[in-house]
Amino acid sequence: MQGRDPVKVIREALAQTLVFYYPFAGRLREGPGRKLVVECTGEGVVFIEADADVTLEQFGDALRPPFPCLEELLFDLPGSGGVLHCPLLLIQVTRLKCGGFIFGLRLNHTMSDAAGLVQFMTAVSEVARGAGAPSVLPVWQRHLLNARDPTCVTCTHREYDGVIDTKGGTVTPLKDMAIRSFFFGRTEVSAIRRFVPHHLSQSTTFEVIIACLWRCRTIALQFDSNEEVRMMSLVNARGKFNPPLPSGYYGNVFVYPAAVTTVGKLCENTNLGYALELVRKAKKEVNEEYLRSVADLMVTRGRPVLTVVRTFVVSDTTRAGFGKVDFGWGKPTYGGPAECLISSIPRTGSFYIPCKNSKGEEGIAVGICLPVPAMEILVKELDFFLKNMPESSNKTNFNVSKL
Repeated sequence: MQGRDPVKVIREALAQTLVFYYPFAGRLREGPGRKLVVECTGEGVVFIEADADVTLEQFGDALRPPFPCLEELLFDLPGSGGVLHCPLLLIQVTRLKCGGFIFGLRLNHTMSDAAGLVQFMTAVSEVARGAGAPSVLPVWQRHLLNARDPTCVTCTHREYDGVIDTKGGTVTPLKDMAIRSFFFGRTEVSAIRRFVPHHLSQSTTFEVIIACLWRCRTIALQFDSNEEVRMMSLVNARGKFNPPLPSGYYGNVFVYPAAVTTVGKLCENTNLGYALELVRKAKKEVNEEYLRSVADLMVTRGRPVLTVVRTFVVSDTTRAGFGKVDFGWGKPTYGGPAECLISSIPRTGSFYIPCKNSKGEEGIAVGICLPVPAMEILVKELDFFLKNMPESSNKTNFNVSKL
């Protein structure tokens, strides 16, 4: 692909791919009962061409969000950012002075989850490399996840509890918040695992990091000890269905199971066992019936919103596959979210992102957004886990697993 213009190649591939993914060229409308409907109007998507007088090297050795100049690399075209009656995709390709380029994309999340988006981007990349059609043909069939008739909410969904923020902690202006991305490599994860009880030594790296951050973040926010706090991790439920969903299905197939406890119970000791057990238990609740129950809940309660009061939400992107998308110039130096926070809930939502640090070591970055005083406390709490040994611990009782 040397010598070819990435803007021209990707724009033409996008146009061909939209023949297969034609709903993306439509517009979202709201029907009775707040039900969202895509009208396949063929109005198209937004494609922006840009040039930047910088090289990839100038972005630094450790490519991870938050990225500088994001507003220029993914321009927010006025009138394009709404949920209803607006373009469902906005794509910008920016040529760099060094010969590389940046592919930026904004998606209306009601259309697809990360797996569905990667499927679409992979299709564009295949066409860009000369394929006549995507290797995996898209499947719409949103009726497969419709609510049952009659509806029957069979599971407990604490993620949709109607909690009132009586102290205003979730509406602190973003200008008064500190945003920081924390890197967890092999060394950091091994240090945190020293605080994990032996019977939980097989916990995943994701579970260990999130349990630790949930506890540290809760302490930093200084809630009352009797108040409830929540941790929600987005769970991809594609593998939970029998029979399985079609391989080309690109809609949303994720849920937010919630771990709920009080501040006092979560923070009363430095051992991570209690927090870790809650995180693991919430994830294990997800099966096909749980997803069907969520669909029924959406109908019976008219699309309730997530509870964000005293909540920590994490989306794991490590297996999404953004870093494997190849438009013909090789795999990207970085592929994943452009921001370290979930934009719809930046005060409570964080991405769990695979990346490398300035030394080239592979690891995980997690973004946190907190009021400035709380961020200072969180850093101190996290340093405790990274630099100290747990009380009355025996090193031989803990296993250190690879990332």
